[in-house]
Parts: sequence; C-alpha cells; structure tokens
Amino acid sequence: MVKVLVSVRFLLVSFYICVQNELKGEVGSPGLKGEKGEPGGGYYDPRYGGSHGAPGVPGMLVFPQLHLIALNSPQTGSMRGIRGADFLCFTQAQAIGMKGTFRAFLSARLQDLHSVVRRADRDHLPILNLKDEVLFDNWDAIFNDGRMKDNVPIYSFDGKNVLSDGTWPEKMMWHGSTSTGQQHVDGFCETWRVGDRALNGMASALQSGSLLQQSSSSCSSSYAVLCIENSLGHSKR
Repeated sequence: MVKVLVSVRFLLVSFYICVQNELKGEVGSPGLKGEKGEPGGGYYDPRYGGSHGAPGVPGMLVFPQLHLIALNSPQTGSMRGIRGADFLCFTQAQAIGMKGTFRAFLSARLQDLHSVVRRADRDHLPILNLKDEVLFDNWDAIFNDGRMKDNVPIYSFDGKNVLSDGTWPEKMMWHGSTSTGQQHVDGFCETWRVGDRALNGMASALQSGSLLQQSSSSCSSSYAVLCIENSLGHSKR
C-alpha cells in the first residue's frame, strides 16, 4: 500500500513539472544593444555659474510733440476746400513715413484754426519742424503774439527750407484767421475753393516770425501752406 502511494506521488510531481515547463516556453534570443543617444538639451542654471550675454540696446525714449511742416509747393486760394488742403497734408506726410495725422494750418467757414489741435495738447506740447527743432514752445504760443524761435526754419515735407528755397518766390503763407486763430470774415477764399484775383484771403509774411500776421492778399497768389500734426504719432520715419 505504501509503495502504491509513493508511486502515485512521484507521478503527480513529475506531471506538475512537465506542465510548468510547457507554460514557460522557450527562452528567447538576446535583443540587440541600442545605440547611444545624443546628449540632452540642458538649460542654464545660474547656481552653477556661466557667463552672461552682452547687455541689450536701451530703448529710445519718445516725448510727445507736434510737427509743423509746409506742403511741398505753394498754393493759390483754390485748394478744393479745406478738406482738399487737409488731404494734401495727409498724403505728403504719409509719403515720407510720418505716422501722425496732419491738417492744414487754415481757418475756414466752419473751422477756427486754433481748434485744429486738441484742447488737452495745446499748452504743453512743443511745436517742431521736420528736423525736430523747436519752432514754438506750444500751440497756444502761436496765438499769443508768439514768434518762431530765432534761426529755426520751416521745412517742407520733402526737406526744403521755405524761407530760402526758390520754390516759394513769395515768402508768404495762407492762414485765413484772425490774430487769435478764429476764422476771418471773408478772409479764406470762399473756404479755399477759389483762386480769383478779385477775392482776398488772410496771409502772413514768414520773415516776420509770426504765423498770424494780418495781411489781406489776392486769392490768386501762390503762397506756402503749413500743416500741423494734430494727433501724436511719435513718428518720424
């Protein structure tokens, strides 16, 4: 009886070992060794030193300012209205890369010259020429018997000195205003639409240094027309 039990136990153990071997399967062949990877991209940790780069270029400070610039050629009193004059100022400013908005330095039937610049900008922003030289300390100074700074010329958009260049044989400029910047009655060539010899517009001699001298001139005359920047462009090309 004992021999029978031992034989049965031996058979069971042998069967168990065979089953385990079947489940394991064959041992696979070793895999190929992978290639060595590239070094990882690190980052600079200031705790471990390292040199600093060169300092950057400092930013340019831009101060608010307004420019007063002449059209590139003289005009008669016929400028297709005040909007036509404004358009000439706008297009010539754009042509040289000026970013601000420019309007004609003129009074008209529905416009006082003094009001062309915003009230908030009238008493503190300097008025500069094309080359950023100060002509007047501020807009209000022009209407308070102000005179241009000595030896500071007015330039046209294409860089000509209006006082010395032959493009302007007569050193006069249109403004159509009273001395305080209001529209002058019948002094603006029918709102700058007429170049008739029989009509008159208000003008000023540039040599006087005053932009609002009261000189009544024939609307057929060809005079300088100035343009004032009335929005801040910080904007030289």
